[in-house]
Amino acid sequence: RVIGAEEVERIAEDVDFQLFWDVWQQVQDDYVYGPVAEKDLFYGALHGLVAGLGDPYTTFFDPKAAEGFQTSLSGQFEGIGAEIGLRDGQLVIVSSLRDSPAQLAGIGAGDAIHLINETETAGISIEDAVGLIRGPRGTTVTLTVTHVGADRAVEVPIQRAIIEISSVEWSVREDGIAVIDIFAFNEDTARRFNDAVLDVLSQGATGLVVDMRNNPGGFLEQAVIVAGEWIGNNTVVIERGEDGVMRDLKSQGVARLKGIPTVVIVNEGSASATEIVAGALQDYASAIIIGMQTFGKGSVQEYRELSDGSALKITIAEWLTPQGRSINKQGITPDEEVTFTEEDVADGIDTQFERAIRILQGEKACC
Repeated sequence: RVIGAEEVERIAEDVDFQLFWDVWQQVQDDYVYGPVAEKDLFYGALHGLVAGLGDPYTTFFDPKAAEGFQTSLSGQFEGIGAEIGLRDGQLVIVSSLRDSPAQLAGIGAGDAIHLINETETAGISIEDAVGLIRGPRGTTVTLTVTHVGADRAVEVPIQRAIIEISSVEWSVREDGIAVIDIFAFNEDTARRFNDAVLDVLSQGATGLVVDMRNNPGGFLEQAVIVAGEWIGNNTVVIERGEDGVMRDLKSQGVARLKGIPTVVIVNEGSASATEIVAGALQDYASAIIIGMQTFGKGSVQEYRELSDGSALKITIAEWLTPQGRSINKQGITPDEEVTFTEEDVADGIDTQFERAIRILQGEKACC
């Protein structure tokens, strides 16, 4: 957007841009470790401009960071396999991907990150933290974390690896219950979910478990397509823009899964696009939602590529469920809360999945 002359005059009355150039010149003239590349200062200034919003999900990417971000959305990158976020200013784990180095090292949703190697995380941006955590496969990054429920921090060394995200996997059990795991809403999720739907229907599935635990989200449009397999051509999510205008986003789905008993499993690592799907299915009573309260990321970001290869990811709206419920900082409350403890993990018991199966086998859900 090109700022018009009137806007420039209005801003100029409130802000003395000469101060910016004064600081720029003093840095160039007097910084002891100078000279500093002007492009580094320029990109740093843009980072600071966006950071001034105080929104952890609005970010400026320089060209190198933008390339890395796009690569991660394609489904493969080098790192530890964890999604991170900010909660009340604290860097936390949103979710660890299944069988990732992070999960195998014991890193879980809600863990607070205090140090990345020797770098303190107070005041750090999500993208800067990602840049420190990612690195070549085979190298090690040490996170100092406080696990959920613990009273002291511990150091956790994690060896980086190539992280490949297969966004959707599925199978049909001998009892006719299909299980679809959605690990992320990436560029290929709608395509792979379509393959899953075709397969489970061809096998005559009589019930469906959709496991979206530790799914950090992804592309909004992918979530809308997936939800449409239950709710058809109806509103999946409502966007509330900066101007307060509400915009309904409807799916073009043909509701091939409508009428098939469905249980969706979520937890505190389920965020963003995952909450859109869970919230829509809950509002239309198309599925029973079980598990734990979700993360609560109720805002929509738009990714905009800029002329020099850099990019801006900017929050453009809040989203509401079809019934108008806001889940920002609150999350989706499951129809039935089912815990999954560390003791269960150690014993090889998945209480949430087992509960989903029992519900589909005819045992009533609790409220």
